[in-house]
Amino acid sequence: MANPLVRVTPLGRAFDIANYLFLGLFALSILYPFWTVITTSLASPASLPGRGLHLWNEEWRTEAWAFMFRENAVGTAYLNTLHRVVFGTTLTLFVTFCAAYALSKRNLPGRGVITFLLVFTLFFQGGIIPTYLLVRNLGMINSRWVLVVIPAIAAFNIIITRNFIMTIDQAMEDSAVIDGASYWRIMFSIFIPLVEAGAGRHRAVDGGKPLERVLLLRDIVQRLQGFQTDDSMQRLIEELRAQGIEPDWARIPHRSIQAATTLITIGPVVLFYPFVQKYFVKGVMLGSVKG
Repeated sequence: MANPLVRVTPLGRAFDIANYLFLGLFALSILYPFWTVITTSLASPASLPGRGLHLWNEEWRTEAWAFMFRENAVGTAYLNTLHRVVFGTTLTLFVTFCAAYALSKRNLPGRGVITFLLVFTLFFQGGIIPTYLLVRNLGMINSRWVLVVIPAIAAFNIIITRNFIMTIDQAMEDSAVIDGASYWRIMFSIFIPLVEAGAGRHRAVDGGKPLERVLLLRDIVQRLQGFQTDDSMQRLIEELRAQGIEPDWARIPHRSIQAATTLITIGPVVLFYPFVQKYFVKGVMLGSVKG
């Protein structure tokens, strides 16, 4: 409802119309591809060949979704994601805050050497082979714990968090020490809440390392990856038919499987990103010292 006290000029009304039109088209350009992927995943085999972008299916089928959830790869992938979110995030944040808080103390013995070693790993790394040998010797090949232990110590996150802590007024810690607070109490009650926004940003943009995915490859994942290309899919079907095998998924359009796989993959991102987006808008540090 327009405010009667505000005078709307023709130029202002034209700007509002153009603004609404632009935002509407922008939103449509984002939502339309999502809707197209949804309709493709639920399309029948007869309606897929030669069709482009469209809004509605003449016939709806759920075979692609049923096939995807019959495979163990989907449940395993979601279980790995949940395992990493719960245990990986907890361990990573705990190690990051402990290391950052200790390195923020200028009187820490060996502080410069430890910081140099952390920065050194940002520019020079051992490589995939030494890391693989280390993980193999630890017995974590094809183990979900490789998603938790390997990224637990992130040098970049430690350095950034240390910088956050060093920008907080020292008077806050001094007052807590006078009141008899221990270092653990100071870290958990003062510094962690103040750099909570920075911690949320770390976890929101942390995408994981390719090596972790390599160490968790399974045969079913490799077969599902074959569905992503037309040639691989067709070649696999022809080989099975030559052996007299007609799998049930051969009758499912590969484009529907691709679309269903896409939606299953981006599902957690679409659901959980709005909850961490506030950390990008909120900022990276809050203060509580009165001037």
